[in-house]
Amino acid sequence: MSGHSKWSTIKHKKAKTDAQKGKIFSKVSREIMMAAKIGGDDPEMNPRLRLALQKAKEVNMPNDNVNRAIIKGAGNDSDANLEEITYEAYGPHGVALLIDTLTDNKNRTVPNIRAILTRCNGSLATSGAVSYLFNKKGFFLFSPETDEETIIELGLENGADDIDTKSDGSIEVITATNHFEAVKTAFDTQNIQYETAEITMIPSTFVLLSESESKTVISLIEKLEEDDDVQEIHANLDINPE
Repeated sequence: MSGHSKWSTIKHKKAKTDAQKGKIFSKVSREIMMAAKIGGDDPEMNPRLRLALQKAKEVNMPNDNVNRAIIKGAGNDSDANLEEITYEAYGPHGVALLIDTLTDNKNRTVPNIRAILTRCNGSLATSGAVSYLFNKKGFFLFSPETDEETIIELGLENGADDIDTKSDGSIEVITATNHFEAVKTAFDTQNIQYETAEITMIPSTFVLLSESESKTVISLIEKLEEDDDVQEIHANLDINPE
């Protein structure tokens, strides 16, 4: 299936850099609060909280921060009065964007997002104009040092849809959402370390841009990510090396 691109690799490397700078802690805290608010504070009974805690682990978020976020969310603290809204948009060169937000004031969020898009030659899209280009999937990313044969064997045995080794040697595994837990458990049981394990939106088709063209899209994404209300951005961008 389709679902892999050079942008995917850049995105996850960039996320690691952001984590090292501590930028991502507030966004992960918000996700933990929302997960605990919706499903309670027990990760065993709350799949979304398990994923949020996995993300906190990936970015080395301190336990005190994690525990405070869980308590706030489960206790319906005023800081946890957040609303989930996904905005659909177009970036430069017709790249489709899904912009996931958690906000306590959408009257602030919408103008901010619209202004960033406008400054960077993008625009908001109508509901449904972009979302049909993406599918919700499980996603795993492994470093080049991980044993490829073991990943392929465990992935396929437990329902993975697609496994792809990138040019830099990193390995991506994509699953249906209902097979994500089984695949994750298989990797965890065998102590196969992954860099990322998440449920995300994978494009079904891509817009292929040159490296120079793609810089304008990546610049827009980076500016959107600087907004406190923006949690994650999905793009159907692929990059053709020049």
